[in-house]
Formats: sequence, C-alpha cells, structure tokens
Amino acid sequence: MPELPEVETTRRGLLPHLLGRRIESVVLRRDGLRWPFPGDLQQVLAGARIEDIERRAKYLLVRLDRPEQILLHLGMSGVLRTVPHDTPVRAHDHVDLVLDGALRLRFHDPRRFGCLDLVRADQPHPLLAELGPEPLSETFNGDWLFGWSRDRQSPVKPWIMDQRVVVGVGNIYAAEALFAAGIDPRRAAGKISRERYRRLATEIKRILGAAIERGGTTLRDFLSPDGSPGYFEQELLVYGREGLRCRSCNAELRDERLGQRATVWCPRCQR
Repeated sequence: MPELPEVETTRRGLLPHLLGRRIESVVLRRDGLRWPFPGDLQQVLAGARIEDIERRAKYLLVRLDRPEQILLHLGMSGVLRTVPHDTPVRAHDHVDLVLDGALRLRFHDPRRFGCLDLVRADQPHPLLAELGPEPLSETFNGDWLFGWSRDRQSPVKPWIMDQRVVVGVGNIYAAEALFAAGIDPRRAAGKISRERYRRLATEIKRILGAAIERGGTTLRDFLSPDGSPGYFEQELLVYGREGLRCRSCNAELRDERLGQRATVWCPRCQR
C-alpha cells in the first residue's frame, strides 16, 4: 500500500501540472472503486478550476473554486498520472478528469481499493473526522505520544500505526523508526518512557522526511506520477530483511506478526 511519503510524492508531482487547470468533463469507466462514485460527480466537477492539492494523512484533497473538493485515496494499488488527451486506455484505467490543455488526470487502480469522493470544504468528511496529527507537524512530538500511550497495553508498533494517534505511519516506516529509536516493537506502548518517545517522534519525522525527498519506497504496485518508482527501499534497515544480519550489530533479525502485520526487528539493538 502506498504510504504517506508515496502520497506526498504524488501530490508534489501532480501539483505543477494541475494547478489552475479547468476540469472539462469526467470519464467514469465503472460505477465506483472501493465505494460507489457520487451520483452527481460529473455534474459537480464539470467546469471547476483546480486551485490546490493538499494531503491529509494518505488522502489527497483537490481544492476547487467551488464549495466541493475532490477526496482521493490510492488504496492498495492506485496510481494517479497526468497523460496527454489521446493516451490509449489500459485495463484498470477507471477514471479520467479531462482537463483543458489536452491533458487528463488518470486514476489507475487494479485492485479497486482506492476511492474518489466529493467533500464540502465546510463540512468534515467521515473518513477524515477522527484522524490524529500529521507526523511532520509541530503538534506531533514525543510528549504527544507519551500522553496518549499511558495505560496502553498493546504493542507499540501497531499502536503508532493507529491513525487516531498519528497519521501516515504505515508498516514500513513504523518498523524503521522503531529500529532507529532502539525500541522493541513488541513493548507495551504504555511502558515506554517520555524520553524514548521523544526519540521515536524525532526518528519518525526524520525517516518520513527522508523518504519524501527520495520519492517514497519502491513497492510492487507504486509508481510516482511520472512513472518512475520511488527509491527509498535501498535504505531500509529492517523492513523486509527478516533472517538477514543487522547492519548495525550483525545479529540475525527476527520477525513476528503484530497487529496482523509482518514486523522485523533486531534483538540486540531494540529493547
């Protein structure tokens, strides 16, 4: 699944191509993706001008010159690309926003777990209503984590992946941040000190920031809007390296499923 850095990479890649353009029409090649498309989608978007593209967690918000805005999620395999107007349609090209200037924004999603919805700027959308702070914001820090974690008995790794605690820290970056902070992912969230949470918050910010600058993490299904893969994967220290040697201490990395997600850690470096 594309994680926060991949979604931010998509936002940055699309923005210069879409800013200020008009949506002339909408082409829908099916009734919906994960959920049905709004019945008035084509009518609402026709003629709208794109004023900005923002990100909230793993959602993209395309702001328009009208009360409605477009809410997008890439799901498991979704890719958004700008293509020339006459680009042939491939399998799983489900939606086109036909733009002025002979350009289209195309939503390609083989698994159909993505979403495209409308949300009013003055009304909270149910998918966004209970989200926690952005990990790169000033609101998010070690004190925030420490305060939210008291009396929590769940392992710290799935706990920091809870979108109500902090948004956008998916499986890859949770594993990498916990390794960098020296925290065993199996430890109860409520048993970790304030100081160690401060280090963890710092590492989450550092690792996510580095991944964004490098274009995200190469996964099987993710490509950036220009078609090129991200390349942060070459820097991963624990994720996907179960059974290999730790690059810091040479111990064999262990793995276990926590919160139904594969988890890899170093038994020496992480306590």
